[in-house]
Amino acid sequence: MANKKHHNKEIQAALDYAVEKGWFIRGAGDHAHSWGTIYCPYNDSECRCGEYCISSIWSTPRNPTNHAKQIRKVVDKCIRLKEDQQPTFNEE
Repeated sequence: MANKKHHNKEIQAALDYAVEKGWFIRGAGDHAHSWGTIYCPYNDSECRCGEYCISSIWSTPRNPTNHAKQIRKVVDKCIRLKEDQQPTFNEE
């Protein structure tokens, strides 16, 4: 979904952040209530039972700033992303 941009700049920045972290975005249909959905690239059963593997993006949230923060929080809470960022120590 490279062409569709969210009309709110804060939410679009949060979506760009998610894409940078490997998440992908799928736009909603023409008659949907949400703007789209973000998906974790790992999407496995160990990741909080799927709680953080998918999240809806609203087209007109009540508070766009908070919605953008929630998107970033969902991305940052991914346990697979945290594992990838852990430092590795060489035992010699």
